[in-house]
Amino acid sequence: MSYTENEIIVPRNVEDEMKDSYLRYSMSVIIARALPDARDGLKPSQRRILYAMRQLNLSPGGKHRKCAKISGDTSGDYHPHGEQVIYPTLVRMAQGWLMRYPLVDGQGNFGSVDGDQPAAMRYTEARLTHASVQLMEDLDKNTVEMVPNYDETKKEPTVFPAKFPNLLCNGSSGIAVGMATNIPPHNLNELIQATLLVLQNPAVSIDEIMGVMPAPDFPTGGIICGYRGIKEAFHTGRGRLLLRAVIRVEENEENPDKQRLIVDEIPYNVNKSRLIEQIADLINSKTITGIADLRDESDKDGMRILIELKRGEIVEVILNQLFKYSDLQITFGCNMLALDKGLPKVMNVKQLIAAWVDHRIEVVRRRTRFELNKAEARAHILEGYLKAIQHMDEVVRVIRASNNREEARDELIQRFDLTERQANAVLDLKLYQLTGLEYEKINEEYRELLQKIDYLRAVLASEAMVRDIIREELLEIQKNHRSGRKTQIIAAESEVNMEDLIANESVIITISEDDYIKRMPVDTFREQRRGGQGIAGMHLKREEDAIKGLYVASTHDYLLIFTNLGRCYWLKVWQIPETGRKSKGKPLINLLEDIRPDEKIATVLRVSNFEQQAYILMATKKGIVKKTELSEFSHPRRKGIWALDIVEGDEVVTARLVSDSQQIMLFTYHGMAVRFDQGKVRPMGRTARGVKGVTLKDDTDYVVGCEAVNGTETILIVCENGFGKRSNVEDFRQTNRGGVGVRSIITSERNGNVVGALCVTDEDGMVMMSAQGQTVRITMKDLRVMGRNTQGVKLANLKEGDYLVAIQKLEVSDDVDNAKVDTQPSAPPLAKEEGSDLEEPAFEEVIEEEIEEEELDTPFEENEE
Repeated sequence: MSYTENEIIVPRNVEDEMKDSYLRYSMSVIIARALPDARDGLKPSQRRILYAMRQLNLSPGGKHRKCAKISGDTSGDYHPHGEQVIYPTLVRMAQGWLMRYPLVDGQGNFGSVDGDQPAAMRYTEARLTHASVQLMEDLDKNTVEMVPNYDETKKEPTVFPAKFPNLLCNGSSGIAVGMATNIPPHNLNELIQATLLVLQNPAVSIDEIMGVMPAPDFPTGGIICGYRGIKEAFHTGRGRLLLRAVIRVEENEENPDKQRLIVDEIPYNVNKSRLIEQIADLINSKTITGIADLRDESDKDGMRILIELKRGEIVEVILNQLFKYSDLQITFGCNMLALDKGLPKVMNVKQLIAAWVDHRIEVVRRRTRFELNKAEARAHILEGYLKAIQHMDEVVRVIRASNNREEARDELIQRFDLTERQANAVLDLKLYQLTGLEYEKINEEYRELLQKIDYLRAVLASEAMVRDIIREELLEIQKNHRSGRKTQIIAAESEVNMEDLIANESVIITISEDDYIKRMPVDTFREQRRGGQGIAGMHLKREEDAIKGLYVASTHDYLLIFTNLGRCYWLKVWQIPETGRKSKGKPLINLLEDIRPDEKIATVLRVSNFEQQAYILMATKKGIVKKTELSEFSHPRRKGIWALDIVEGDEVVTARLVSDSQQIMLFTYHGMAVRFDQGKVRPMGRTARGVKGVTLKDDTDYVVGCEAVNGTETILIVCENGFGKRSNVEDFRQTNRGGVGVRSIITSERNGNVVGALCVTDEDGMVMMSAQGQTVRITMKDLRVMGRNTQGVKLANLKEGDYLVAIQKLEVSDDVDNAKVDTQPSAPPLAKEEGSDLEEPAFEEVIEEEIEEEELDTPFEENEE
């Protein structure tokens, strides 16, 4: 290996060399490429592009120039990294959906919020905006340091004078080595108010700053949800902002039952086309099932994304799903990292404003010093003029007597005590300037200059005057650049409960055999006298489908949904879609997570809150009962929990809330009933199996209902064929659990088997629903109390082949104010609805047959498992 003369080889460890080289590279990226300067808010590439445009005289009122020319001059003179790297930076400064106050005025295709690429730089043109001109104002007054460019043929500024705080106005983002910055933009008017507070009182608190500048202001508008992230970002320089799109609800004129969501503004930095594709994928994958149509109707007048909902869908539920799964809600991570005095530093809002204020104070002082030097130099010349004019004749004689300029200059300096600069200026005077009129002009200018010099010296001697100048400049900018806030600020959902926005009202919930669920207002069904035929309450999915459950609850209640396999799920009532009477509803599998294909909904329990001292008592088809404290179910899980251990061949039938002073009554399909004290069932954990509650006579009998009673109420028992009766609880003798019980009603061919039993009072109402979806609502005032051994009366007039499948009580507190109750002595004919095959209701005489009571009580048997 050969070496050149005087070459010295120094041994070097590879690890040390790599470490030092990478450190130099990383510092170059951090300082000279990726991070903005806290003073003017610009990265070197942005600053060089704007300076090159200034050198091309591309003022806001001038003509646009080709972006290829701008990129070429920037690359050739100041930023030698290639035009293809410079042009995207130029484009970004012209995009109004990224820059709150664009620094470049583009003409041509500069891309779009849909993510469209800009045209090639040979097709587009640009010029400076008023904002960028104000950033570079006074650049020629020695306000900032000018350094040689990369080839030392020109000079460029290290920073702009920045007449306004651009870093917080337009924000910035960049990834360096080992660090990154993400500063949100802010409203200029609010920022100026905050800066004035810092100017006036450097000790001002950040909370006081937030009083005039409450949050960032994004160019795309949107909504900031919550104040916690804003406070963290403003106080520490780091924080997470929750950004949402602006969505309004629009009525569908063609179909009033369907509502529309209109997206007018999207979160910052979200690609609109990609957002629409994302929502479409959610619809196709069945992640969101309540959307019927999706269209982009944006035009030159603004953004408009139309999301049409299916009939009966709850707007709040669909919005929550869109916010959860799509970019209609995003998190903006604030990381206010910038170069402060050449070093990267995370700064809070006050520190960023203070950094700009310090820079601006230095700029004003340098500008004042420049103007003072210029004024003093002019005053010095004017002093020489005044001396020459006062001795005009002698000056003329000296000049005429001199052989050349040098001799005349030296003679003027010696004779009139002039400096060399003054003597040269006198020699350059034109004859007309020696007239009396010109003398007065020169004298007036001199006096004005002396006043200006005194003022400029006073400014340099007083920081308060410097701050006043900055204040006046900011107020002037604010006056000429007024713009309102684009981004709204609302409380987060954790700060405002979603339920506060939903009316608390009673509703009816129905579940079909195929587990389609829906809710309807209680006043959908007006009360009738007993024996009425009712109205259509549900359009079934298919002919073999039937109604299996009907429940009454408040929109603010929890629903504990128990499956036949013993699992429990949580659901808020308001999350269930509200539909019309004939709608089939929504598949429950779409509202519950991780429900198994072989699971069916067994029963639904309404719970207002989990703080009450109560138990949940569950009963199975084979007569097993289990009691668990309500608090065990107070922690909702999306995928449900195990509430009961079910043996093979058994399944959950019903669940009830029970207190310490109550008794339990179980009712069977064949018309038996057993009553025992709830204390006979000890509290168990969620995974326990339970104990025997009733002994069934044969394999064809099973439990159909369970009620918690105090002993003074009446029990309503309803059979399949629309017959039922109401008896006192005291008529059912209290026994031990596990007994066969006593006869509750005759299950004859006329009555059919038992559908269910309810604990009712005179003030209560009841809703019955048949397998074909017919719904009858009656009041207990129309049904007198009978003995336990009576056969009952007709409660509903069913169509041939139809039968009752579900009953539910309407308590006094459940009734809505505007529910219509029929007070006529007998039920009027029910008008036939359009598209319905309902006939006018017929009424039969009340049948009250006395039968002998059958004693079927058995001794208590211990059957705990």
